[in-house]
Amino acid sequence: MEKIVRQGLLYDFYGALLNEHRKSIYEAYVYDNMSLSEIANEHGISRQGVHDLIKRCDESLEEYEDKLHLVEKFMSIKEEVEQIEKKADSDEIKALAAKILEQL
Repeated sequence: MEKIVRQGLLYDFYGALLNEHRKSIYEAYVYDNMSLSEIANEHGISRQGVHDLIKRCDESLEEYEDKLHLVEKFMSIKEEVEQIEKKADSDEIKALAAKILEQL
């Protein structure tokens, strides 16, 4: 899985466990695609400080995933429902699979 996609998924599942300062910086980096320098200027900290904070956030989010496996379970369910959708013979089953995927 591409790193930025994984970071986004991990943040979606576990971001609420980060404090507001970490959330703000991590969102700027992952979702707003801001550079370390831009984030540093906006938050009044050093570029190295931003880098270290993002690295610590990545480590924290990975630790949560190692313990809870929510992203892993999500991806597994998504793949299985996609297979059901592809193999379904009836439009009703395809529609139900599409609805489940949409809700994930």
